[in-house]
Amino acid sequence: MIPRTAIALVALSALALAACGSDSDSASGSTPTADDLAGQAFESTEVTGYDLVEGTNVILGFEADTLGAQAGCNTQSGGYTIADGALDVSVMASTMMACDDALMAQDTWLADFLTSSPKISIDGDTLTLTGSDATISLEAKTGTPLEGTTWVLTGTVATEAISSLPADADASLTITDGQAAIQTGCNSGSTSVEITDTTMTFGPIALTKMACPEELTTLENSVLAVFDGEVTYEIKGDKLSIRKDAADGEIGLEYTAK
Repeated sequence: MIPRTAIALVALSALALAACGSDSDSASGSTPTADDLAGQAFESTEVTGYDLVEGTNVILGFEADTLGAQAGCNTQSGGYTIADGALDVSVMASTMMACDDALMAQDTWLADFLTSSPKISIDGDTLTLTGSDATISLEAKTGTPLEGTTWVLTGTVATEAISSLPADADASLTITDGQAAIQTGCNSGSTSVEITDTTMTFGPIALTKMACPEELTTLENSVLAVFDGEVTYEIKGDKLSIRKDAADGEIGLEYTAK
């Protein structure tokens, strides 16, 4: 017969182990819901199990049922749900910008990671995704202010596709005190702009008249077609997306804060 004191010690040890496990679970955060994440953007602070290309990081943006991801090259997106402590992401669509091989490989790795149902937890502003071979720790990003920021153009949008820029293009947008300074990739100009929480309305643009190579002139035409009257805009972290309805579909511009 086992002494009662031994049984009591076993019971106390089991309680102690359970308490330790509970503390560990608490320290690692809790499982967020889609409502918790909607409208938030997160930027990686540490990645283990994969070496990111130098100078790049992982940025994730969440909407109610859509996840956007960027890791230095293309922007990817897909529907998502959270169930049983895991992030379940559908097949991800991607823009088609050409980047060097290392960045393209990194895009593929990130898509594979996100669609592998990694575990997800949040602790304060820290979001952690844990897969079978890698872990990504990310911090919540505050939105970059629209005004006073130099926004560098990274892509043009037409028929739901994002196109990359010519290699030597210099295109940007800076808004200060109701005035917009615009670099089109060819010429530079300025105009007045009225801003609401979701829209910008541009006046006529005073533009220089420099002749440029054909590809830069094409880029300039794409920029000027968007900055014509009212546009909608959205800022996620350091990304600015501008969209406008046109006769043959939606057009737009993608910027990153400098």
